[in-house]
Amino acid sequence: MRLVAYMFISMILMGIVTAFTYTITSAEYTIELIGLSFTFPIAIWVVIPMVILFLFSFMHMFFHGFKNYFALKQWQKDSHNLEDALYWSLLNEPKEQRYGIDAMESVASLLSKSSLKVLDEVEGLNPRLARTVSMLQKIQRGEYVDFKEERISSKLFKPGNPILIQNRLNRLENDDKFIDEVMKSTTEFSEIVRNEALEIFARKADFRHAHKYAKRFDAQNFLVMLERVSAEEKLGLTPQILADFVEVLSLGCKDFLKIAFVTKKAFNPQENLTLFRSFQTANPNAQQAYLYLLFEYELMEQVDLYLSEHDESDFVKFRALYTLKREHSQFKLEDLMDIDTLCNEVRL
Repeated sequence: MRLVAYMFISMILMGIVTAFTYTITSAEYTIELIGLSFTFPIAIWVVIPMVILFLFSFMHMFFHGFKNYFALKQWQKDSHNLEDALYWSLLNEPKEQRYGIDAMESVASLLSKSSLKVLDEVEGLNPRLARTVSMLQKIQRGEYVDFKEERISSKLFKPGNPILIQNRLNRLENDDKFIDEVMKSTTEFSEIVRNEALEIFARKADFRHAHKYAKRFDAQNFLVMLERVSAEEKLGLTPQILADFVEVLSLGCKDFLKIAFVTKKAFNPQENLTLFRSFQTANPNAQQAYLYLLFEYELMEQVDLYLSEHDESDFVKFRALYTLKREHSQFKLEDLMDIDTLCNEVRL
């Protein structure tokens, strides 16, 4: 019962008892207590115990009501903290929360070390959590969510947060400007996002655009991009751009051969040979590719000169082909061996 209602009803009851008693008798009654005499109508003496009971019961109810008020406030505060804990756990950014109620602390503290994953539709959530769950489900479906529209700052996420990473991966698929943004940055985005941006970039961009990001490339993605080059569509590839990429990439023997397969169609022989002559001078891994081009262009005198400058134990397969071609000029390297094995030679 509410205190105001209790007080109002109690006073009415005491008034009724006083009035009823007074109608029965209006006599007075005297009580002596510690040397003092107290004289009141009998109706007053009847109602005095009721007043005392009212006062004590009122104080009792006031005390427990006050206590319950603070307990309710603590529950409300803990409920808000629990909502925060669920929110951050859903975002894979669990945070410490303080709880005033021991029963809540003993259970909800687990959320400060946990991340939640929603597996199905959830009904009855408050607007904040419902909006968060809806946002996460969109990201899981491959959609990009603008965190600003959700009133979430991306700075709240750690760089390795899987939700942040997945959302950025989703954006890469449909936002070329964002790909450029990731390519320009070296620290703002996680390695997974940077690698994915590079893979998509290598499948879409031309060499004029990619030239400024040469230092961001690795051999694998450079070759993916190079494989898109044809005699009809060079994608802006020039000898100088190729040289700039080769200078910063760590390329092996097979990588240089793959480059030669492409450039023999994209560049004229003089450009190509000049380019690979410089490559093999700077990097021994390009020697097989240079020899391959000499054979492709039927420059046997240069092949002989090049082989004579190296030990007889070097380039055994090329030497065998050179011997055959001196006898039967119609033979080509592809007729006698798998080009992919040219880099697997063992020195004798």
